[in-house]
Amino acid sequence: MSAGMLFFGLFFMGGWAAALGALVFAVVTLVRVWPRDWMRRRGHPAARLLPAPAFLRFDVALAVTALLADLWLVSAAIVLGTEGIFTEDWMGYPGMADSTGRGYQAEAVSVLRSIAWWTFGIAALGRCWITAGVQLCLLPLAAWWIGTFDTYFT
Repeated sequence: MSAGMLFFGLFFMGGWAAALGALVFAVVTLVRVWPRDWMRRRGHPAARLLPAPAFLRFDVALAVTALLADLWLVSAAIVLGTEGIFTEDWMGYPGMADSTGRGYQAEAVSVLRSIAWWTFGIAALGRCWITAGVQLCLLPLAAWWIGTFDTYFT
């Protein structure tokens, strides 16, 4: 087993706890900064789109939560695909071919892209620009990467 598979396997097993802890921290940050101003009141109208410092702290906490959740999703797609679907050398022995796994790679790529666009849209509507950037950069690239894996069916 390579170091890459060890990382993805361990993150698949414990990454949900890290993402949940980051979500709790983001909620605590939101509760602590709730009474403060969320928008800039002065300046050029374009500058008012930038978040106030209190809202920026919440955005950073939410971006870290999204990053950890995204890493868990990617780890889940890779770990679940190693049993009879993906045949990459760095993943170790792939086992016997899974006859029901023909569409797994395409479905995993589709799910990751859908999650990326939906969470990007929600973050942009909420003016969480850092979170929107994380979602737009990480998940589409991860979906592309998973789409390049060799499988028994390609």
